[in-house]
Amino acid sequence: MKPGFHDHRHFHGTTTIGEKGQVVIPAEARKAMGLKSGDKLLVFGMGKNMVALAKFDQLEKMADMMSNKVESIREMLKKS
Repeated sequence: MKPGFHDHRHFHGTTTIGEKGQVVIPAEARKAMGLKSGDKLLVFGMGKNMVALAKFDQLEKMADMMSNKVESIREMLKKS
């Protein structure tokens, strides 16, 4: 079973920033997240000292779901 949104307490190892600013995501993390070569990741700054990566397709699915909910709520409000 793949970890979900709430399974956020995993430490998958360390990585080092290379000369070109590149990092390697540890194999354990790639496997746990189902990452493969060519996947698009979004990079978020979390304060001054933290970076978070998110799979674009998962964020896109969540945005679509939220958009659909907003439309449903708008329709309900129109009827009331």
